[in-house]
Amino acid sequence: MMRFIQSPGFAALLGGILYLATTAAILNPSHFAGIKPPPPDYSADDDPSWKFRNPELDQWLSQIKSQREQLDLRQQQLDEWQTRLNEQMMEISAATQAVSQLQATFNQNVVRLSADEAVNLKRQTKMLSDMSPEGAVAILSQMQDDEVVRLIFTMKDDVASQILDAWSKQGEAQAKRVADITERLRVVTAAAAPKPQTP
Repeated sequence: MMRFIQSPGFAALLGGILYLATTAAILNPSHFAGIKPPPPDYSADDDPSWKFRNPELDQWLSQIKSQREQLDLRQQQLDEWQTRLNEQMMEISAATQAVSQLQATFNQNVVRLSADEAVNLKRQTKMLSDMSPEGAVAILSQMQDDEVVRLIFTMKDDVASQILDAWSKQGEAQAKRVADITERLRVVTAAAAPKPQTP
């Protein structure tokens, strides 16, 4: 018996039993029942990913939102301007049609008036041409210069010359008027002359 106790195998067996007993006594769950682990401490540098906040990203998102609002406002203004422009274009179109109608009516009346004036002018010219120069001057001196120029312009040159000559002899004021009428006749004659065609 003594030999067995002193053998290396008994020492190894005894050591193993003592190790197991000590381990069981230390790791008994009842010793850890009152101990609670501390709550996790998430500091600013250790936040979870779903709580991560980037100030630059927030600023960028804010700028995008502001630009989007400005674009929406700009689009609204453009739509309003387009509507107003369409209304003004319709008003201009209606006004243009009205002006065209008035112009057509005016042109018809002018043509008719011109034809009537031509007949009347021819009649007056013949009447003045058949009169003596002094009698024609008495009538022409009571008319406006525009009317006188039109009548003298449609007369034959020799008849017009006799009338103007007789008129210019009625004093300085009348001579000056005849000079003005003669100058206007020159301008009208030059304007009415056919233009030479360039080869």
